[in-house]
Amino acid sequence: MSTISTEDLDRVATGSHYSPHSVLGHHPATDASGSPATRIRVRRPLARTVTALLADGTRVDLEHERHGVWAGLHRRDPQPYRIEATYDEGPDWIADDPYRFLPTVGELDLHLISEGRHEELWRVLGSHVRTIDGVDGTAFAVWAPNAQAVRLVGDVNGWDGQGHPMRSLGSTGVWELFVPGVGEGSTYKYEILTRSGHWIMKADPMARAAEVPPATASVVTKARHRWQDADWMARRAKTSPTDRPMSIYEVHLGSWRPGLSYRDAADELIDYVLNLGFTHVEFMPLAEHPFGGSWGYQVSGYFAPTSRFGTPDDLRYLIDRIHQAGIGVIMDWVPGHFPKDAFALARFDGEALYEHPDPRRGEHRDWGTYIFDYGRREVRNFLVANALYWLEEFHVDGLRVDAVASILYLDYSREEGDWEPNIHGGRENLEAISFLQEVNATAYKRYPGIAMIAEESTSFPGVTAPTDQGGLGFGFKWNMGWMNDTLQYLGRDPMYRAHHEGEITFTFVYSFSENYVLPISHDEVVHGKGTLMSRMPGDHWQKLANTRLLLAYQWSHPGKQLLFMGQEFGQLSEWSESRALDWWILDQPAHAQLQSFVGTLNRVYVERSALWARDHDGAAFSRIWGPHHNPSVVAFARRDWHGNIVGVVCNFSGVPIHGFELDMPEPGVWEEILNSDAAEYGGSGVGNLGVVYAEDRGEGEPARASLVLPPLGVLWLAHRGDAPDPTAE
Repeated sequence: MSTISTEDLDRVATGSHYSPHSVLGHHPATDASGSPATRIRVRRPLARTVTALLADGTRVDLEHERHGVWAGLHRRDPQPYRIEATYDEGPDWIADDPYRFLPTVGELDLHLISEGRHEELWRVLGSHVRTIDGVDGTAFAVWAPNAQAVRLVGDVNGWDGQGHPMRSLGSTGVWELFVPGVGEGSTYKYEILTRSGHWIMKADPMARAAEVPPATASVVTKARHRWQDADWMARRAKTSPTDRPMSIYEVHLGSWRPGLSYRDAADELIDYVLNLGFTHVEFMPLAEHPFGGSWGYQVSGYFAPTSRFGTPDDLRYLIDRIHQAGIGVIMDWVPGHFPKDAFALARFDGEALYEHPDPRRGEHRDWGTYIFDYGRREVRNFLVANALYWLEEFHVDGLRVDAVASILYLDYSREEGDWEPNIHGGRENLEAISFLQEVNATAYKRYPGIAMIAEESTSFPGVTAPTDQGGLGFGFKWNMGWMNDTLQYLGRDPMYRAHHEGEITFTFVYSFSENYVLPISHDEVVHGKGTLMSRMPGDHWQKLANTRLLLAYQWSHPGKQLLFMGQEFGQLSEWSESRALDWWILDQPAHAQLQSFVGTLNRVYVERSALWARDHDGAAFSRIWGPHHNPSVVAFARRDWHGNIVGVVCNFSGVPIHGFELDMPEPGVWEEILNSDAAEYGGSGVGNLGVVYAEDRGEGEPARASLVLPPLGVLWLAHRGDAPDPTAE
């Protein structure tokens, strides 16, 4: 006789039981005579008859108990079974019972989850295609500690979750269910009964695929891609990106060439990047996001590549192909905030869960988004595991972490009284600092050779210092100060730049305080800012010359390089995610010449290790001076570990300068390896006929050269050694 209460049966019937497996499935029991037996209980509303088909061939007829719940006894030991149900209308139905299976989440996994230390969380939570006891299906698991009940809804049940309640796995807050017959491509969500008694429907936070927006369901997926980039990965693990050339092409995939899928983009993007000589591609966020106008920076599916361009395996294919071509891949990662969309992370189980419950710490009012609760161990685990997921499952070579300043500071974009100080009375978010240190230390430990890059716009100390020295542990930091000062300076009429020398030279005061990336990113070509070229003063020729000037200066300045798509050929219209780049402008020779110039920049940059080998070593950099100071001329020298030297001379004025004397680091011949004013790039052709000679003036005196400086131009000069003056008669 059943000992289950009518209340439990009612909860099972409505899919609101927190432990449905304790009622449904098979359980030890006794029959009327007191002999050992096994009871099978299932939910089959509207059925006419229900029969359990045991693995040994025995048929067990079940009787209706209450509200569509059926039960029956047999005297055999518990064994696999299937359920046959007949109906007055519709076909008979035979299916495996989800409630006869043991939990698919192990005790060790649950322990690590509760401790916030599960580095491979994505392998446990979410949906996973599995075969258990010879039965194919999908295991589902979700963290919802404030829920009274959770049930699965989706294709499997016509979006009626009453037949698929999930079981609570105790104090961990994890809910789990294995559903036979569910496979790849099935869509699903979770229905969550909140503590206030309301049912809400949520996409899976750990889903590894999602429907194409504006649809919002999660999708069951299985990785099948076979990686072919073993050589690349092996080389990467043996090198440090700080000691290698890095010129990054930043791409918004949806507007680079609209209509391309991940797979379609492989050939075109690889050919383009190889032809221009960039060493890396950086993708603006490709995690799933509901609103395309957020450019991917308001993420709803942290573990799901956006389905706008294909499947997760399609993205793996793209990255694999890029690696095989010898190009690195950096992905934008957004742990600083998430949108308030009702289907996603916001108030996930009816209460603040992923977000901090105090709005002074839990909301970005400027962006209309929530802020993660970095002090909650499960939330921090979610984010750390997410970073590792992209590095592990998609082989990305680095993560550019968005808006780090908004993570670090409690008073970020807040008025006085609208933020809560930390325990020491300061403005730093101590929990967030600890989180960033953890994610960086863990990522570098597991994946040597990667690059963790901070978009950090303040003077927060030690962003790229090691975590064991109290730093945040990033590999690089975007040099926002250099970017702002340089664009402000280059935006001035060349006639007046001499009065603002500090804007272009202040960078050298702090260039070696962190490991820097110099960014000309998407943020500089939107929101009314125009484009890189349109921000330059002068007529069309002068705008092009100033653009070449800026890029040549950038590529020779200490630090790695980043350029947003379209700026390499002088796009004139401001970027929009809703349309393609102005590729047509390449029909104009001047813009094709600018594109060619960028290719030359990258080629010469990679060839000359002095321009990158000691980017973050102040001893490898020195200013070059002359007997007569010109505030519009900036010159410096770069050195590698082998004694090779490249001199850089920038003339920010709009006129050529003849007979300009500079005291060079070494005497002898200096080869002009790059001239931004060369005619082949659309310049005026002013230069030094390919070579400069620095005269040895004796002991104690610097070698001196006389140069011709092109207008709005940059010269790169490589020291070729002590040799006779080739220009002498």
